[in-house]
Amino acid sequence: MFKHLLKRKSSREIAKDRLKILLISDRVNCSPEMMEMIKNDIAKVISKYMKIDTQTMEIQITKTGSKGRSLKNPTLYANIPILDLKQ
Repeated sequence: MFKHLLKRKSSREIAKDRLKILLISDRVNCSPEMMEMIKNDIAKVISKYMKIDTQTMEIQITKTGSKGRSLKNPTLYANIPILDLKQ
């Protein structure tokens, strides 16, 4: 059932993900190390409540503007595959 979620990423996919993190972190002045720490902290908290796939988990920080404002605020987006809920 969850077989497709357990598939390992290729070296190419891992390198591509790392490059994305580097580019995104550069745009919002957040180091790749800080991005990795944020990702690990989010995974640790969510793992208390559900089983997640940390290998394919993705986070992004982008700058988005609010309606009627010219200032752009950093926004965190997370894509966290949920494998099962803990009881």
